[in-house]
Amino acid sequence: MAMILLFVFKTPSRKLLIMSLDRVKRGRGPVMVKTVAGTVFVVLMSSVYSMVKIHKRGFHDGGVVNPSDQVLMAKHLLEATLMGSVLFLGLMIDRLHHYIRELRMRRKTMEDVKKQNRSFEDGKVEETKALEAEASTLREKLKQLESELEVKTKEVNTSEANAVALSKQSEGFLLEYDRLLEENQNLRSQLQSLDLNFSRSISKKNT
Repeated sequence: MAMILLFVFKTPSRKLLIMSLDRVKRGRGPVMVKTVAGTVFVVLMSSVYSMVKIHKRGFHDGGVVNPSDQVLMAKHLLEATLMGSVLFLGLMIDRLHHYIRELRMRRKTMEDVKKQNRSFEDGKVEETKALEAEASTLREKLKQLESELEVKTKEVNTSEANAVALSKQSEGFLLEYDRLLEENQNLRSQLQSLDLNFSRSISKKNT
């Protein structure tokens, strides 16, 4: 009963008792406990058998039990009660020890799971922060590329405008060149006609 009370209340003695029972259940401990429990159970059955035998003998004697049988009956009853109480309390102690160990293991497992969840959540937070930092870096690069693209677009538009202006200017130069070439040809033809007329007039004078 004292051991059961120690199991019920959370005290340093309960921890010491659990450690002691853990050591008892290792190695040859379970075999010894089973042997003792078997011996106590045999004694219990022997006491019960003796009580039944005394009761039957008194029943055959007309229901009168002599004083010696009454003493033996009380002795066997006390033995049976003691052995039954020992077995019952031993079973209670074993089950309480088992349930307390299982409860501690489950609590430890839950704590490990909580720690894993916390570490996982911390990892997720760090990963999210890293992704946010990377996203902000990419946004800045995107803005920079957009500004560079805008500058390049303006330069291309300016170059296209300059190319159009140069093409128009070259067309004007070509037209002017054609006009000058035509005038040059006209002047040459006029000069040739004048040379012919002049040579004819000189030949006439000589004749």
